[in-house]
Amino acid sequence: MAEDLKGSILQRDRDTYAIVPRIPAGVLTPEKLEALANVVKKYRIPVIKITSGHRLALVGIKKDEIDSVWRDLDMDIGRATELCFHYIQACPGTDLCRYGVQDSLGLGIDLEKRFYDMKFPAKLKIGVSGCPFCCGESYVRDIGIVGKKKGWTLIFGGNSGRKPRIGDVLAEDLEKDVLLKMTEKLLVYYRDNAKKRERTAQFADRIGIDELKKVFTTDQTT
Repeated sequence: MAEDLKGSILQRDRDTYAIVPRIPAGVLTPEKLEALANVVKKYRIPVIKITSGHRLALVGIKKDEIDSVWRDLDMDIGRATELCFHYIQACPGTDLCRYGVQDSLGLGIDLEKRFYDMKFPAKLKIGVSGCPFCCGESYVRDIGIVGKKKGWTLIFGGNSGRKPRIGDVLAEDLEKDVLLKMTEKLLVYYRDNAKKRERTAQFADRIGIDELKKVFTTDQTT
């Protein structure tokens, strides 16, 4: 039913639905903000909720208005329940923050473009932080990335859910192009070897981080 209703989520009242428009790396343009405001007013959507993934959930939509809401928004679906890539949580980085040492927003948008359509055995979330303060919550995301002065740190297997897990560091001091190649190899390996609904935290525990480190080292990305 979720696919037929364009990513909508049935709510507690069993009558209305929520949708989550895609907002790459949590960055909105004035035009998209205006479209969101117009849709909320036009369809009298009662709740607009900022999510933990730096997105906006529009809650309380009538079933027969879902198609019209998406058409008026003219935005992609931000998947919220399916077994696939969900979102990238990125801090402001060097674009905006005085503490930023790496371009986390730019990297986050690049990563989302690369992996938005990729299917996975379970939902997948990415956190990108532009400095060691880690405002992108990188250590508790499936893929975590932290910017430091010497380059990027790649982290795998974090989770902030019912069984929290701090992710394991796979590599440090990476240049952007090497980081992107390593991330892609890591995600392909996870996609091809994880069990259905096995999040990266459980996968890392089962496979073993030492085994992952053998597979994903910097010199293998060339």
